[in-house]
Amino acid sequence: MSLQTDAPTTADSASLPVPSRPSRLPWVVVGIGLVFAVLPFVDVPLPGVFVGELSAPGTLQILAIGLVFAGLAMSYDLLLGYTGLLSLGHALYFALGVYGTNLLLLHTDLHYAVAVPLVLIGVGLVATVLGSIALRVRGVAFAMVTLAFAEALHVVVEADPLSISGGEEGLPLGSESIPDIFVGVVNVRWVYWVALAFALAAFFICWRAVNSRAGRVWQAVRENEDRVELLGLVPFGFKLQAFTIASVLAGAGGAVYLLVIRGANPQVASVLFTLNVIVMVVLGGLGRLWGAALGGLVFGYLSMRLPGLARAGVFERLPDWLEGPLTEPLFILGTLFVILVLFAPGGLASLIERLGASKGRR
Repeated sequence: MSLQTDAPTTADSASLPVPSRPSRLPWVVVGIGLVFAVLPFVDVPLPGVFVGELSAPGTLQILAIGLVFAGLAMSYDLLLGYTGLLSLGHALYFALGVYGTNLLLLHTDLHYAVAVPLVLIGVGLVATVLGSIALRVRGVAFAMVTLAFAEALHVVVEADPLSISGGEEGLPLGSESIPDIFVGVVNVRWVYWVALAFALAAFFICWRAVNSRAGRVWQAVRENEDRVELLGLVPFGFKLQAFTIASVLAGAGGAVYLLVIRGANPQVASVLFTLNVIVMVVLGGLGRLWGAALGGLVFGYLSMRLPGLARAGVFERLPDWLEGPLTEPLFILGTLFVILVLFAPGGLASLIERLGASKGRR
């Protein structure tokens, strides 16, 4: 059984009506979401996978980070996987969500539930303005322009000329304006549920977008932008629409990430963070929303779990030339990325689809 959407990918599809045949994918995602929702009540240990039970605060923290990355990866898949836009500045909008929300909490009396929508409006405006500039060019030039915008924010955040971003040390969470159910280790499950809600909302927004008429044009632009122009459409407006939606979703992910890690760190504004997002999407499966979500979840899990294994001395019995690299999460993630690119270019999603197809033939 294939979980991929049925939207066409050729330029001719831009003039066709949106198919009305229902997809089973949303129902599958709802089922998976229900399973994740009950995990805080499951006191079952998974030795080797997590340190404690599934309901333990440490386990829920790792899963919450993975779910935020899942939503972030889906937002980037709108750009790269469905519209063909290689942006190297996606971290900019995630960082605006993190820092913008925290600064409002620290310097105003706004409640978290009020601060987040205001920040998302600001992110949407910034994305519209910067996207209007960056989308005047294509290909490598577009990637470089988005990189320049993101690096500008990264420099400002680290240099902290206005003494508001905390510089290299970052900012602690303004917990005075945070509801009590999100404060303390005993309330990690509520933060986990917020991260789960964000991941599910990101999927349904992205799924609805890519299966709309505009989404079909995005995919046509990805295949052949010049041909879309010959059909009488203006790709710029559609690309800006995809760019803005993806940026606002990234900003929402940043606002949730602020709750999860309880602070703002300048690393979320770096180009390295955007490269990590690209790895998430390619790892899971480019052009498949559920694949991108899977890649983000796996990346979040490995990036949090591998350092713990290294501290626990799991790799101490290995030779020195092997122990050193294995204690670095980026080495293992990079190796996994290279293996998948070489032997499964479609990412983890393609492996799952192959497995499902082989079972179906049997």
